Amino acid sequence: MKIACVGAGPAGLYFAVLAKRRGIAGELTVYERNPEHSGYGWGVTFGPELLQELHRNDPESARAIDDAAFRWRDQFVDIRGERVTYDGGVDVYNLNRPRLVEILAARARQLGVRVTYGEEVTSPGQLPDADLIVAADGVSSRLREAAGNFGTEITQSQDRYIWLGTDKPFRAFAYHFLPTDHGWIWASTYGVEAGLSTFVVHCAERTWAGLGFDTMPIPDCLGVLGDMFKDVLEGHRLMGQIDDPANARWQNFRTVTNERWHDGNVVLAGDAAHTTHFSSGLGSTLALEDAIALAGNLGNRTEGTDDLGAALAAYERQRQAEIAHGQKQARFSARWFSEIDRYLELEPRQFATLLHSRRSALVPALPPRLYYQLHKASRQTPVLRQLRPAAKAIKRHLSPARPETASPR
Repeated sequence: MKIACVGAGPAGLYFAVLAKRRGIAGELTVYERNPEHSGYGWGVTFGPELLQELHRNDPESARAIDDAAFRWRDQFVDIRGERVTYDGGVDVYNLNRPRLVEILAARARQLGVRVTYGEEVTSPGQLPDADLIVAADGVSSRLREAAGNFGTEITQSQDRYIWLGTDKPFRAFAYHFLPTDHGWIWASTYGVEAGLSTFVVHCAERTWAGLGFDTMPIPDCLGVLGDMFKDVLEGHRLMGQIDDPANARWQNFRTVTNERWHDGNVVLAGDAAHTTHFSSGLGSTLALEDAIALAGNLGNRTEGTDDLGAALAAYERQRQAEIAHGQKQARFSARWFSEIDRYLELEPRQFATLLHSRRSALVPALPPRLYYQLHKASRQTPVLRQLRPAAKAIKRHLSPARPETASPR
């Protein structure tokens, strides 16, 4: 089979690795519109379950990812001068996105994949000889828009975030909440390499505009944010990108859903197929799992008049079912931050508890202090504590949950 993969991100490159490794593709080319080593992006996060899955599917690239990963377990919430700590219970793995892409691209080339940079594909017509076209070109996928009718729906959040980095090495995941004259602003921070960390700043639209960020040039924004979070940064700088410190922008998060993930010989993967709010920490995990599922279904296809179509339909059914729970959790997580004023009157420990519980449907349904008291009672009362494993088992049975990668995210 001749395969063209559009987009050299984690989904596209890892699919290329697996397709060549399993003998699915005779000829496979990955097309990326950006230059090689462009350095786009900061930390990607995943848990031990995904790392085990990567080792099962391609041990060589998994070992390189494992060796390069920056691990943390401790987590804390910093609000009103008080630090509330939290132990996630398992190691969480972080990797700078350019490093992950570099590892996967090198492995793909080692297996015979042709990876081309600076070449943009916006229509299937540019790839007339391909038996299969994988659209892994991101949330704004041009191939998805041109290729067919996928039933795409895109909704945009009403808050703002800017994804930055810093040369300060953070050894734990943390949220830092600061009050301003125009509302609260907060940053989530975590290390990705020995001397680099992710620094995501998030706030309501009114706060963003009230602070002047709507008209402020990005270099000035970085200076203002650096001053606001000076106690967190301790003299270190904020950067937009590693190779271009001023290259950053404020964004509204876009949630992408598609009724159909394939049309003819074009199939969607990664952010082109779906997005989950960044506060859930599942984006890269879901993209890599898309690649695993797509390669698996193509590898298991049976010969017939439309074996490719059947394999793509099976992939679509599998992944839509598997991501449903994570998407639901991400919606509750996004809602929690959009309604943050509801929780700011809580004491720091109460606030941190609801922050960690934000994926629960009960959090927005109950008064915040009532939820906290119920949560506290469930952990302190022996009979209720004994019921918690049974309740979790019932919940898993009714709605199979995927493992979380980072509790606070």
